[in-house]
Amino acid sequence: MQHIRSMVEAPWFQKLIIIAIILNAITLGLETAPELVGPYMTALVRIDLAFLALFTVEIVLKLIAYRLSFFKSGWNIFDFIIVAISLLPFLQGLSVLRSLRILRVLRLISVIPQFRKVTQAFFDSLSGLAAIGTILLLIFYVGAVMSTKLFGGDFPEWFGTIGRSLYSLFQIMTLESWSMGIVRPVMEVHPYAWLFFVPFILVTTFAALNLLIGVIVNSMQTLHDQTTNDLDAHLSEQDRSRAELKAKLDELEASIKEIKQKL
Repeated sequence: MQHIRSMVEAPWFQKLIIIAIILNAITLGLETAPELVGPYMTALVRIDLAFLALFTVEIVLKLIAYRLSFFKSGWNIFDFIIVAISLLPFLQGLSVLRSLRILRVLRLISVIPQFRKVTQAFFDSLSGLAAIGTILLLIFYVGAVMSTKLFGGDFPEWFGTIGRSLYSLFQIMTLESWSMGIVRPVMEVHPYAWLFFVPFILVTTFAALNLLIGVIVNSMQTLHDQTTNDLDAHLSEQDRSRAELKAKLDELEASIKEIKQKL
């Protein structure tokens, strides 16, 4: 078991899996352009099956090496689910399920440490993101009610109901054709409508976006500090071990000298 664990943890094995994932992503993308690779479509399907076999062997080797402890890692579970989806027995029959094969590319998140770090920081920031999302939801609700009452009578296609108002405000927040598409036509009827839309954009688009970025960056910094502290603690432990070993060696040398003097 130990030699299998050493193999799956070896840098060359990890690099092999990364290269295989990237190449598999390219082949899956080529399959969507039959006009370019028509004569080679059969070969691409066989190559895809070869990659699937490689990923399956990788998971099996890890299961053999780690056994039940394999499922203690969330990243291992993520890899297992992605590969299991590709192994569904009826995958070849439904085009919708066949399209799920591209999910294998997401395994790059689990095999590249930098990607894992960013993803972990994102999940660590979910509580903060949820709070910001709740505030945004309240702002959207208040804005939807106000815009429905202010502009719904003249522009029912955009603000006729609270649902339409929510969708229109979401479009405005994304800055997708917000000025010429919605706000300026509204201002032709309601000249002072900018007093509503401009603060709404400033609050939802710029302030909220900066808050979201700040929460994620803060989580990444916290994760980095934690990793640094763990590394420092590990190095300090090694230093203490070396100091204790040196002290024992000094005692041993002193004992040897005493024995030689007695002889």
